[in-house]
Amino acid sequence: MDEEVLEWLERAREKTAEVEGREAPATGSNSPARRPNWDNPRSVTVTAGRIRLQGDLRIPAGARGIVLFAHGSGSSRFSPRNRFVADVLHRAGLATFLLDLLTAKEESIDRVTAALRFNIGLLAERLVEATDWVARQPETGFFRVGYFGSSTGAAAALIAAARRPDRVGAIVSRGGRPDLAGPALSEVRAPTLLIVGGEDRQVMELNEGAMARMRAPAELKIIPGATHLFEEPGALEQVARMASDWFVRHLDAAGQAKAA
Repeated sequence: MDEEVLEWLERAREKTAEVEGREAPATGSNSPARRPNWDNPRSVTVTAGRIRLQGDLRIPAGARGIVLFAHGSGSSRFSPRNRFVADVLHRAGLATFLLDLLTAKEESIDRVTAALRFNIGLLAERLVEATDWVARQPETGFFRVGYFGSSTGAAAALIAAARRPDRVGAIVSRGGRPDLAGPALSEVRAPTLLIVGGEDRQVMELNEGAMARMRAPAELKIIPGATHLFEEPGALEQVARMASDWFVRHLDAAGQAKAA
């Protein structure tokens, strides 16, 4: 089904973002007079302790926030599904940061053992490091942060959000395992959207249980007929649209509250 996703991505790229008519974000102490415009992704390296993580950073003109992608279950920043979602977010005026939370060597080990993808603590720590890196960069330090987590990456995103509550303004989980976030669920402050396929019944139950343990505003959206990877026609487009609406609404609100 990746060929179909790539076709969606190509169609999305052909559409022109209507950013010229968008109201410019309010300026303040955390907003520079001139904001960056990296319409094409730039490869960047994040130093996390003694290791280096690779990512692709893209910043549209007048960006209203930045979304970091937390991959899981053997995925990477080259995932056509996450790149499709990132492209939709870009067209909505959001900066995107597709990041590998494992090094190339670790990914090679994980392909054989499948152990590191379930090391939620390690993935969360890497995401926190990436969030701190974003805060230190002049091009991105003034943005409110959102997390888009898939599979085990969703649990890592929730734990990282609990550790950086003043920076993270919104979370979206796609077919995620928020239940693996454990006690951190009750510590998350950021509004959280859980998206699950209607045919992914076990994951749906796990998401329902996790949401019941959360204190932050949270919603569970079911996409009828969709399975775990949202491979069905139109399913991934619904995910992207829901995520875009959620991030625009909550990152805008968080940014305005901070500026005030």
